[in-house]
Amino acid sequence: MNRAFFLGGMALTLLFAVAGCQQASNTSEEAVVDAAAQLEQLYAEYDAEYLALNPLSATFRGDNRFNDQWGPYDRLSDEYAAAAYDLSQRYLARLIAIDPSGLGVQDRLNYDIFQLDRENAIERHDQGFDEFESLAPVSQFFSTPNFLVMLGSGATAQPFKTPQDYDNWIARSSGFVGHVDLSISKMREGVELGVVRPRILMEKALPQLAAQLVATPEESDFWAPVANMPETFSDVDRKRITAEYREHIADVLVPAYTRLHDYIKDEYLQNTRDSIGQDDVPGGADYYAFKVRESTTTNYTPEEIHEIGKREAARIYAEMEKVRDVVGFEGDMQSFFEYLRTDPRFYFDNEQALVDAYDELRITIDPLLDALFDVKPKSNYVVRAIEAFRAKSMAAAMYFGGTPDGSRPGIFYINTYDLPSRPNYMMEALSLHEASPGHHFQISIKQELEGLPPFRRFGGYTAYSEGWGLYAESLGKELGLYTDPMQYFGALYMDIWRANRLVVDTGMHALGWTRQDAIDWMKGNSPITDVDVVAEVERYIAIPSQALSYKIGQLKIRELRTRAEAVLGDKFDVKEFHNQVLTTGALPLVVLEAKIDRWIASQST
Repeated sequence: MNRAFFLGGMALTLLFAVAGCQQASNTSEEAVVDAAAQLEQLYAEYDAEYLALNPLSATFRGDNRFNDQWGPYDRLSDEYAAAAYDLSQRYLARLIAIDPSGLGVQDRLNYDIFQLDRENAIERHDQGFDEFESLAPVSQFFSTPNFLVMLGSGATAQPFKTPQDYDNWIARSSGFVGHVDLSISKMREGVELGVVRPRILMEKALPQLAAQLVATPEESDFWAPVANMPETFSDVDRKRITAEYREHIADVLVPAYTRLHDYIKDEYLQNTRDSIGQDDVPGGADYYAFKVRESTTTNYTPEEIHEIGKREAARIYAEMEKVRDVVGFEGDMQSFFEYLRTDPRFYFDNEQALVDAYDELRITIDPLLDALFDVKPKSNYVVRAIEAFRAKSMAAAMYFGGTPDGSRPGIFYINTYDLPSRPNYMMEALSLHEASPGHHFQISIKQELEGLPPFRRFGGYTAYSEGWGLYAESLGKELGLYTDPMQYFGALYMDIWRANRLVVDTGMHALGWTRQDAIDWMKGNSPITDVDVVAEVERYIAIPSQALSYKIGQLKIRELRTRAEAVLGDKFDVKEFHNQVLTTGALPLVVLEAKIDRWIASQST
């Protein structure tokens, strides 16, 4: 077993060969064409091997060839780690054997990003960070047991349209039995090494697992495809599928969930820790520093990000005070926050009304997009409530991408748990972020870019995607929204929320903050509710550094737009700027910056 994480990982160096995007004059045209063809073939072969190793990824793309497969190896297994490592090593070696000099801008961009991705994957393995993560595979925020329910209930990518689809799911989900065994084994190893989850998280994960310990199959979330079986199925198929699903749920899935639940309750929980920071486990400080660089695609340290967050929070708070004055509220900001948390006018009476309101907002926003965008996704999105079994520990909203051909729409999930914590004044900003022109726009446009290799159409960088989502929120006034001061306040609230993330994530994982320190900071400068603040803080504990990507990405995209406006003046075209950001897929921030700088130079001559 690789113990590198105890020794401390090498610093992740983000070396992007952006200068190589210019063609070399001494490379023959034939050599350039040959190199481009070799690279295209390399990317295609890599993708084929990647999908065979990760069949769930194929299903999410709408590629149904592997819908009956869990995978040749479970993702927690040593065999999977070895195969993934070998894949990156082999294709990196093949890549660097091809001379990139003379490649055109797009081909060189593909080359540099593929190289970065493979080098990052290799470093993750070499420094033990993949193994580090595998030692604590279950959390309340996101883990395979919860993901399986989302798939098997028919709510996301797994199709349930034909009898074969139903058979595929039984075959695929049978792999969960082995996953549970590996999860328990990995957690036991984590206990021995001192790499364990905080107790507060596992106490929240237990009810999620318990929700699947049903007395009868009909009570299970996995029964939904049976209850919703297409009427076109023959009586023979209906009877067969019903019987097989009843047996599979009762004899395979429920026992697996029971075994995992009981292990955590009876054995793991007593070995969890009271502390919450990554710096409190062996190798955790090195892991977190790596994750900060990986999540933000920058070389910022946790301390630097902490200070950026404090400055941003102070700036946004001052703007929120202006809105308080505009609406005529008499009292200090804490009184204003309490008013917003408690006045019934800001909340919905029932869950369906909340979902319907966001669906109606979709109809309002879509026609406004022409003002800022001339490239739009072909696919649509739908609005759904987050499933009840996981809603208590989930964020306010989330987005799941659809298929590139639009056959399965994107899903804008709204959390309807605890309606008094779901204010209506956040609706416009939240919709802009998760749906259009935010995640639905960015992810769908990226997937529809047929000229890009698959690793760019379906891969990505959180700082880019979440940065774009937060940048999209800032477009409200330009789109004709935020005319209600409270909707504008909602946008500021969401913005300071992301600034707060920079402060509390780094605070908890690198600077010794407690969970209560983080809660107090977030409640001190926003009207966040008790339910939301707990869910958010515990999210940052569970998936360290991911929350840093939003504000860091937004600041970079806004900086690039401001730079373009200043240099180009009357020549600046906001639609073309958005095209430049959206139509080459998700990029590391430094690569995006180089791309926009080249575009600015081309427009200013």
